[in-house]
Amino acid sequence: MVLLMANVVVVSAAGVKVDNDQRLWYEQPAKVWLEALPLGNSRMGAMVYGGTDVEEIQLNEETFWSGGPHNNNSTTSLQHLNEVRRLIFEGKEKEAEDIINREFVKGPHGMRFLTLGSLCLNFGHQKVEEYVRELDLQTATNTTSYIYNNVRYTRRVIASLADGVVVVNVKANKKGALSFRMSHKCQFPLRVETRHRWQSPLTAGKNISGASLVATIQGVEQEGIPAALTAQCVTEVRADGKVELEDGTITIENATEATLYISAATNFVNYHDVSGDAASKNERFLDHAEAMNFDQLQKRHLEVYQKQYGRVKLSLPSTDNHLLPTDKRLDKFYGSKDMGMVALLFNYGRYLLISSSQQGGQAANLQGVWNDKRNAPWDSKYTININAEMNYWPAEVCNLSETAEPLFSMIKDLSVTGAETARTMYGCRGWVAHHNTDIWRIAGPVDGAFWGMFPNGGGWLTTHLWEHYQYTLDKDFLKEYYPVMKGAADFYLDYMVEKDGQLLVVPSVSPEHGGKGKSSPVCAGCTMDNQIVRDVLSQALAAARILGEDPDYQQKLAKAISMIPPMKVGQYGQLQEWREDMDDPRDEHRHISHLYGLYPSNQISPYTTPDLWKAAGMTLQQRGDQATGWSLGWKTNFWARMLDGNHAFTIISNMLRLLPNEGREREYPDGRTFPNLFDAHPPFQIDGNFGVTAGIAEMLLQSQDGTVHLLPALPDAWSEGGVSGLKARGGYTVDLMWRKGALVEAVVEAKEKGVLRLRCKDTLMAKGLKQVGAHDGVYEYEISVEKGQKVKIVHKNGV
Repeated sequence: MVLLMANVVVVSAAGVKVDNDQRLWYEQPAKVWLEALPLGNSRMGAMVYGGTDVEEIQLNEETFWSGGPHNNNSTTSLQHLNEVRRLIFEGKEKEAEDIINREFVKGPHGMRFLTLGSLCLNFGHQKVEEYVRELDLQTATNTTSYIYNNVRYTRRVIASLADGVVVVNVKANKKGALSFRMSHKCQFPLRVETRHRWQSPLTAGKNISGASLVATIQGVEQEGIPAALTAQCVTEVRADGKVELEDGTITIENATEATLYISAATNFVNYHDVSGDAASKNERFLDHAEAMNFDQLQKRHLEVYQKQYGRVKLSLPSTDNHLLPTDKRLDKFYGSKDMGMVALLFNYGRYLLISSSQQGGQAANLQGVWNDKRNAPWDSKYTININAEMNYWPAEVCNLSETAEPLFSMIKDLSVTGAETARTMYGCRGWVAHHNTDIWRIAGPVDGAFWGMFPNGGGWLTTHLWEHYQYTLDKDFLKEYYPVMKGAADFYLDYMVEKDGQLLVVPSVSPEHGGKGKSSPVCAGCTMDNQIVRDVLSQALAAARILGEDPDYQQKLAKAISMIPPMKVGQYGQLQEWREDMDDPRDEHRHISHLYGLYPSNQISPYTTPDLWKAAGMTLQQRGDQATGWSLGWKTNFWARMLDGNHAFTIISNMLRLLPNEGREREYPDGRTFPNLFDAHPPFQIDGNFGVTAGIAEMLLQSQDGTVHLLPALPDAWSEGGVSGLKARGGYTVDLMWRKGALVEAVVEAKEKGVLRLRCKDTLMAKGLKQVGAHDGVYEYEISVEKGQKVKIVHKNGV
């Protein structure tokens, strides 16, 4: 299929043709971190400012966190559990909350993700011409280019997915015109050494000098947990000029080209082992990388990166605004017809996920793998009452399944630490995690009952395991992770309390929100509790059936599922957030947790639960169209599931409003996107980027109920366009092209033999395709497919 390409191709700073819907570019250096451009290979993150006087490259290493191995399990909660439950059932929630705060939430409250500081390159170029800096999403390459004293200087930076290092190449187009000084700065205790470097195979016999800048950064204690980690960041420089070492700095003089190889590591091995050797890790990475020049490293990087990024392509119509620098383009987006800006946001989300989450690494945290602060907002931990899950919503549908492996690894870790939490705190089998965790895999509650008394974080995480199976049909994966899914189900079977013939999760909270007239959010069996439990038990049951596990256990799960309270419609036509009808129709709270059943789950549907679906729509209307960045990401998905593309696009438009930087938030109260397109909570959280990326895909393709729905929520503003490479549950890969708001052509590739079920508002035809039903103007079709078969489907009447 040939996609409709709406945008003009332009020439980049690197002198090559690029698509501005896959490129961020600016006419001035970054003044603050939220204007810098991100690079990452999961292991390391880099934020490039593009300075001319001083270039700053702020660095992170994924395992550099405060504290060390520990747990935060209360040893007094179990003896108070029944009392807390009694008080909740008696309507004395505030008394129950007080006990939870005193006896359940003991701390520590989670460690924080640390910065390595910044590599600084002092060039002294202050008055420059023809300046441009860019991030090319197609190549994951940052380029800065300008003219100073009639010399063109070009810097290219990559974070190599193939070789695990950050590489900087600096060139002057005049021989001997390149001179600069290297140093390293950090907010944490720092020791910097400089060393002469022996020649590598790359430099042997050539007029190239080398040196090393070695920065050792001490970790920090937090809440009484001693620092167990030390980071080492090594920058090796190779230059064809003079290299001098002095007082923790390296000076390069009279060169034409220099290449910097940057590697960082800590002594972290896993959440209970800190016996690693950072220096040895760095030596391995650098010895391998330094055998190659920048172009060779970039070629290897592209081979790995483009295998992931290149799987999906989205084309939407644009205007001349796409020729503007990205910050100016963003500022002019609201109310425009520049839909290519939406494509850029979508592509950027995919880029960020690839850059922050790769196999064998840590899961993307609250800021991905990027943080410049001594004290990151919310510690940049894993908030598992929505945010960490949202980070991975694009992984399957956007054909980036391997990026979810670090999440699965974290879930497996939590199934171990959380088993001790379940046993110690609640006397339950299985495992539990609450609303937050960190690199040390804490599983107890943090912060206080209002936030932390949420025993569903682990259960919610396990739904990603089932989703992965639905998209990939990987039975070996399902078998490997079934014990983790079963463990989450076992916890609920023990933790839930039977009352009036129903099983209730108690104590709990509906995340960060309390009902009208209540002095405490602590409750029993809120709607989100019931929805998550239904998914966890139902998915464990489905997996047990597929794998042929214990029939008696299957019956036990089925019985428990039958006793989960049903969802209710309240007095204002809304979906109730709690068992009691106490929603406030004027409350526009950012958390809309009780619509978990609409998205990411499939318990609310226009086809199977139309009354609940209408009630969900009423709740969305009551909550309004403004919110924090991540909440707007979730609302985009909600409105896509409501099959209302225009409303989903309204949410995206509200997100794509410029918030220039942290210091000017008050001047831009509606801004939800920073100049570098990071999501503005504010402050920065990466979940909003990932949430809206998933939402854009959800507007174009849905498959949550066993049927592949083509263009389910296409907004009027996207009247024409195309997308290729999206994934649907059942192992299908889908390409779509549309014109005048109607499907022109779809190509669906089947992973396995079976019956492909389709849904679309347009009348379609293909050999063997049968219409089997219709619902409110939407047609349903079936066609038998063979393994590996590609089915081409077209509009019956042409468009």
